[in-house]
Amino acid sequence: MRTAFIKTLCQAAATDERIWLLTGDLGFSVLEAFRERFPDRYVNVGVAEQNMTGVAAGLASCGKVVFTYSIANFPTLRCLEQIRNDVCYHALPVKVVSVGGGFAYGAQGYTHHGVEDLAVMRSLPDMTVVAPADPVETELATRMLIDTPGPCYLRLGKSREPVVHTERPDYAIGRAIRMREGKDATLISTGGMLQHTLGAAETLASKHGIQTRVLSMHTLKPLDAEAVRDAARQTRGVATVEEHSVTGGLGSAVADVIAGMDEPHAPLHMYGAPDRLDPRVGSQAYLRGLAGDLVGTVRDLLGGTSA
Repeated sequence: MRTAFIKTLCQAAATDERIWLLTGDLGFSVLEAFRERFPDRYVNVGVAEQNMTGVAAGLASCGKVVFTYSIANFPTLRCLEQIRNDVCYHALPVKVVSVGGGFAYGAQGYTHHGVEDLAVMRSLPDMTVVAPADPVETELATRMLIDTPGPCYLRLGKSREPVVHTERPDYAIGRAIRMREGKDATLISTGGMLQHTLGAAETLASKHGIQTRVLSMHTLKPLDAEAVRDAARQTRGVATVEEHSVTGGLGSAVADVIAGMDEPHAPLHMYGAPDRLDPRVGSQAYLRGLAGDLVGTVRDLLGGTSA
C-alpha cells in the first residue's frame, strides 16, 4: 500500500503544484521518490508531529493540499489537538496518512499498535476517513482524497499487502464495494482485512454451505449506510471485520446505522481487537488471531446452519 500511495502521489504532484508532502522523520525507502522529484514541496520536520501538523495547516491555509505521513499512532494520536484545532476547526485540506494501521508493527508493542485511530479520527468533525483494502484501492483513494474538500485520514498497511481486486473496481468515497454475493450472512470488511474476510467466506461456502455477502467498506466516514441497511434486511447475520478495537471503529459505525432501523434486521457481531489493553507483542498474524475464528463467529451468529 505504501508503494501504491507514493507512486500515485508523485503522478498527481507532477500536474498539481498544490500538493505537498510532510513527514515526521519516517518513510525511508518509500518517500524518496517524492523528495527527489519535488524537493521544494517536501519537508521532513523531524520527530515533531505536532509541529508537522501545524506546518501543514499553515500551508493548507495558503491554498496547498498537504499530506502528512508517519507510522501508526504518530500522525494521529500524538498530534490530535493540532488536527482538531488547527486543521478541522478551519476545514483545511490536510490529508493525514498513517502507515502500519492495526498490528502491522506488532512486534514493537502497544505503542505502535494502531487500534484506536479509526475511532478517534471518525469522531472529528467533517473528517473523511478511508482505510483501503489493497494497493488498487489505495491508488484510487489517494487520487480522490486530493480533491476531497477539507481534512481527510488515509490509513495504510505496510506489510506487502496483496492485490485483492483482480480488476479496477467502481470506486467512490463513501460507497462500499460488493466483493461477493450471499443470502445467509454479510461480512463487512475494512482496511487490510479484506483478503482474510474473503477467505472466510469461501470456507463458509465450501465447508458449511453458508453463502456470505462480502463488502469492502473502505470509507468509514461517510459510511455507506444504505449498503449496511441492505445487509441487515437481506441477510440473517452481519459481522464487521477490522484490524482495530471493536470500540469506535467500523463495528461501531455499522451499529449506529442498524440501531436506527425501524424494520426488523439481522443481529450484528463486531470482529476485531478486544476492548482491553493488551501488552502482548508478536507478528501481525498472531495479533490478528486474538480476535478469534471468523468462520466460527459467523456460524455461531447464524446458529450453525445456512437454513
